Amino acid sequence: MEQDAQQPSREPSGRFERGTDGPKVILVGVDGSDSSLRAAAYAGGLARRQHALLAVVYVQPVPAAGAALGVPVAEATDAVAEDLIAQIREATERTRGIFDVRWEFHTLRGDPYHGLADAADQLKADAVVVGASEQAGHRIVGSVAVRLVKAGRWPVTVVP
Repeated sequence: MEQDAQQPSREPSGRFERGTDGPKVILVGVDGSDSSLRAAAYAGGLARRQHALLAVVYVQPVPAAGAALGVPVAEATDAVAEDLIAQIREATERTRGIFDVRWEFHTLRGDPYHGLADAADQLKADAVVVGASEQAGHRIVGSVAVRLVKAGRWPVTVVP
């Protein structure tokens, strides 16, 4: 039997295809704030229901002024990262057998928007979840969440 030229090939193409079989990687940005921890809980539930990998990403801010003055910013943000990992491990142990989720923790340095965007691209995230900004100045300048939504490269869920 000859194959019709109009029929698509059933051979896998080998290229990345976003969103065909449900999400495989759900990325959540955390910074220790209440809204980011709520976002992590929400993303964890999504990952569990979808059998997806939960990529927890903390972008360590590097304030230019503090770095120029020699302020030990790295030690403070390293401590935040270690605390976040400890919280995630503790939550994982408490819910083992009830709420099993595959997760990995990534920490980067730099601007939170660019860090999350780069991580989402590198990990081929199918969805990005972030907490709503709790800073008043973001209403004027724009929050990381708004910038991620405007980028339009992934579905973004903003958790209040």
